[in-house]
Amino acid sequence: MKGVFITFEGSEGSGKSTQAALIYKYLKEKSRPALHIREPGGVKISEAVRRILLDVRNSQMTKECETLLYMAARAQLVEEKVLPALKQGMVVLCDRFLDSTVAYQGYGNGVDINFIKDIGRMVTQGTVPDLTFLFDIETEKGLERTGQNKDRIELRSLNYHNRVRKGYLKLAQEEPGRIKVIKVNKSKEEIHALVKKDVDALLGW
Repeated sequence: MKGVFITFEGSEGSGKSTQAALIYKYLKEKSRPALHIREPGGVKISEAVRRILLDVRNSQMTKECETLLYMAARAQLVEEKVLPALKQGMVVLCDRFLDSTVAYQGYGNGVDINFIKDIGRMVTQGTVPDLTFLFDIETEKGLERTGQNKDRIELRSLNYHNRVRKGYLKLAQEEPGRIKVIKVNKSKEEIHALVKKDVDALLGW
């Protein structure tokens, strides 16, 4: 059984984490071996990097440092979790992946996108998602859904988050075969039904 790699992307408050969890539950009910992980994080070293990245006290972090920390966390996760699971034929569901760095650090922060993609190929060991869901929500609406205790990234300006959203949509235009855009204008149950339909098609169900 060939492993399948599905990623869940979107700007703040898009509901991507909820949808990833729902698909994981669905796969378990169907008895399909699956792994559900998040970025940055998923393994001990990467979770430690996550705490550094999202800590509001680290306001002096440069955009270059931020980019490389995300890449470092990803490299560890791919080696420890993603590749072994795919080799075992599992369905790997990842809450954020390389597209996040292109959108947030590239389009959002102005880090060179070709540099991000080049180093991204190294840290992912050439691993590319079979399918990526991009949950698109109006920026202000999404930020309102993040609640009061915002992390270092969520606290950034509306202009920054607008750039991130536009970056994501540009990525979707560039790779329509891989990236499926789902507008967040329905209930989570209705959105889950749309996601499930595409997952079923990918898995040949």
